[in-house]
Amino acid sequence: MKPLGTSTEVIVIVDDDEPLREGLGSVLKAAGFSVANFGSAEQFLNMRDRLSAVCMILDIRLPGMSGIELQRRMSEAGVLMPIIFVTAHGDDRLRDALLKTGAVALLTKPVRSDVLLKEIRAAVSKETGR
Repeated sequence: MKPLGTSTEVIVIVDDDEPLREGLGSVLKAAGFSVANFGSAEQFLNMRDRLSAVCMILDIRLPGMSGIELQRRMSEAGVLMPIIFVTAHGDDRLRDALLKTGAVALLTKPVRSDVLLKEIRAAVSKETGR
């Protein structure tokens, strides 16, 4: 079995909670991924063209542009990447709606590391064909 990630596989984390970003980033780095952290959708959009990301972890509630709006804008621009939404305020109806718009998962905060890595592994495998 191949390791979960390689240093060339960049996972983007967009969340305004800095300790959460750092914690998730540590888990992902330990699993072999490279990580790019952003505190807002706007920060990500300013750097998007410089990244070669294979998956995004995206908070729904962000200052300024919401995660859902960021997903919509990326889709309209033809930027396709698996998105795993995270929220402290989710329910089954929201999960169903996000999955219909192309998200691969909705995870509830606090996010369990094992569940997150499982979802990322599935998303990256599908994206990269490995």
